[in-house]
Amino acid sequence: MTDRGPEPTDDSRTSDDAEAPDDSALYVFAVCCSPATGVLAGLQGVAGGGPLRQMPFGELTAVVQTVRAADFTDEVWQARMSDRAELEEYARAHHQVVSAAAASCPTVPLPLATLYHDEERARQALVAETPRFRTALERTTGRSEWGVKVYAAVLPAAAADAAPRSAAVPAERSRPAPGAGLAYLERKRGLQVEREQRYEESLRLAESVDAAFHGVAAAGRRLRLHGPELAEDGRVQVLNATYLVEEDRITELDRLTRALRDTTGARIEVTGPWVPYSFVGEV
Repeated sequence: MTDRGPEPTDDSRTSDDAEAPDDSALYVFAVCCSPATGVLAGLQGVAGGGPLRQMPFGELTAVVQTVRAADFTDEVWQARMSDRAELEEYARAHHQVVSAAAASCPTVPLPLATLYHDEERARQALVAETPRFRTALERTTGRSEWGVKVYAAVLPAAAADAAPRSAAVPAERSRPAPGAGLAYLERKRGLQVEREQRYEESLRLAESVDAAFHGVAAAGRRLRLHGPELAEDGRVQVLNATYLVEEDRITELDRLTRALRDTTGARIEVTGPWVPYSFVGEV
């Protein structure tokens, strides 16, 4: 297990000073301004860990949990990363704690499995990162994250897209009629042109939607597009973005989404509000 904090530290454990399996580590979920008392009540945190608690450092507070170091060695964590069900369980537990803290006060979520060998090392590392935390808090306070996905219309399969099938006809009529091959190629070419035009139109639509959301957002990020295999109906995703929006502009965001759907006919999916994970690392 190594210290996996916001920034690399020089006190990471090596294989020569491996800890015993029952040694503990400190898991840090988030950094907050002033979380309310009892905000963590009823939350378990990650499996096998101790009670969730608040750890003050300077004028800020970290939400932490003591865990078994043996559960977070590099080898164990790499194996966990390949187990989707187990990884989702940890991610869900992490998100629940971060969300509870964020509901109480301005919060900077830390990455999944941010760990330190002990409380003193954690406190030193977090104090050193205080300027970055303050900048992130100033940027995200009073704002939430919203995801926006735009999908292109799928061109229906056309008969012209399939090769002409030979019919059961007499031998003397088994050959295609003159010009049949050329007509088939022209249909194929026309279908390809139509697909390309639709895709280009969808890309232009995505740009206009992105610009419109930037008009109401304090910041935005374009994310990697998902492949069509992730959509049940094979739709093509042309925009995958996330936006940081002021709380008092959420109604405006909703009106904009409905207006864009009505005027463009596009499939636009909006999710949120989320804790602004995507906007705390850009400071």
